[in-house]
Amino acid sequence: MKEQLESLNSITINFGEQGIMIVNIILAFVMFGVALGIKLNTFKEVFQKPKSVITGVLLQWVALPAITFLVALILNPFITPMIALGMILVASCPGGNMSNFLSSLSKGNIELSVSLTAATTAMAPFITPINFYFWSSLYNQFISRKYDIPMLVIPFGPMLEQILLLLGLPIVLGLLFSHFFPNATKKIIKPSQVLSVFLFIGMVIASMAQNFHIIVENIHYVFLIVLLHNGAALATGYYGGRLARLPFRDVKTLTIETGIQNSGLGLVLLFNPHIFPPEIWQGHYGGMLFIAAWWGIWHIVSGLTMVCIFRRKEFFLPRFA
Repeated sequence: MKEQLESLNSITINFGEQGIMIVNIILAFVMFGVALGIKLNTFKEVFQKPKSVITGVLLQWVALPAITFLVALILNPFITPMIALGMILVASCPGGNMSNFLSSLSKGNIELSVSLTAATTAMAPFITPINFYFWSSLYNQFISRKYDIPMLVIPFGPMLEQILLLLGLPIVLGLLFSHFFPNATKKIIKPSQVLSVFLFIGMVIASMAQNFHIIVENIHYVFLIVLLHNGAALATGYYGGRLARLPFRDVKTLTIETGIQNSGLGLVLLFNPHIFPPEIWQGHYGGMLFIAAWWGIWHIVSGLTMVCIFRRKEFFLPRFA
């Protein structure tokens, strides 16, 4: 399995300057759409009802990367370092824009879902590069000592700079637009969310089309890895909420919020040569690309599965008293 996954590192993506600009615009549009669903009053509500929000933020920004690090270490005999770094990158991203919709379908706490999306999205320009740098460096140091592989250069400064630009500006513009043009926001918010999903899928297809045969040969391995990783994320949200003794509506939302990640951000970061310079990484981050791309597809399936489970009258997962 590990030898097979090594072939993913040969995947190269060459969009060119114009292509990279288009990808950045897509991400900016997605983040603008996410911000449209965030009202400035949401941040006020965060402080009025802090327990569930604080729990959700800690699960998203602390527990999920830590669990991902442990899962990567456990799977290390079977996966490559690039696959592990891809898992850590996804875990370092904020919640995905599908989480609010899925939380609503599951009859969870939609206000909490929006609050968590607002909080993690607002913090992402700073927390995402910090988390990726910390956990990737820790993983790299551990693996280098144990398995004698070369140390990788983990970007921090370039990632922080680019995320502030790619996320910060669209989020601010989206918040301002929704505040000053509430009627227009109501009309465009749902179409923008649907369009975001199709744009993401199109971006994944475009990025992987040149290496289709390699992808087909390894899809079952990556499917299993993402299945385990996403399952661990969902379990982290569920049992974290249970241990915090939160209402079950909140637990539903925390489960979905922790399991739905903005892996599109991870893809865009990998496409950006200012963050992952080809001359340093030698273009060998195809495994990371594949993990981020497949996660973006799979978490929709797993999220809808959790919705079906949560909506069942006889819920079969164990509950804490």
